[in-house]
Amino acid sequence: MADAAPATEEVEEAPKKKKNILLILVIVLASIIVIAGVVMGTLFASGYFEHKSEAAAHEKVDELEKEAEDAKEATPEGPEKVKKGAEATRFENSYMQIDKEFMTNITGSKKVMVVQIALMTHYDDRVFDNVKKHEFAIRSGILDVMRQSTDADTLKPEFRTELAAKIKEVVNQILMKYEDFGGIEDVFFTSFVMQ
Repeated sequence: MADAAPATEEVEEAPKKKKNILLILVIVLASIIVIAGVVMGTLFASGYFEHKSEAAAHEKVDELEKEAEDAKEATPEGPEKVKKGAEATRFENSYMQIDKEFMTNITGSKKVMVVQIALMTHYDDRVFDNVKKHEFAIRSGILDVMRQSTDADTLKPEFRTELAAKIKEVVNQILMKYEDFGGIEDVFFTSFVMQ
């Protein structure tokens, strides 16, 4: 009978081992399911499962929005008019003399016209910065306008006024072409010689 007792102990230990192994398997399986759920949820939240065309469309929209913001930042608004004093109703006049004089022949004549020009604006310093930046194009435009003057034109009493208006127009056109803003309000001759 002593042999019967160890046999029942072995039978009782076998179900306990099976229960322990089964418990371990359930815990491992539950852990795998939780980990898989976390991974799948992360992939879903990040958009991994979206269709390629939808993802490409979202990327294109994001890219276009970024380009629009960059273009808005890259395209500064035009200069602002500067007022005299804190509560003034008049705009402040700013002047800039172009350093080098302009010299050209009068069309159909042996005369030469030599002038120095000053520009006036009501806007901030960005206008004059743009004039300096595009000085070569502006000089070329002004010389083209002056070169078109004839001897008959120079005899008119309003010649200087008309020439100043034409120069103002060409300077503003050049600034509009390169900077999308003109801003020159008036042109003055600080020296005007015809020989």
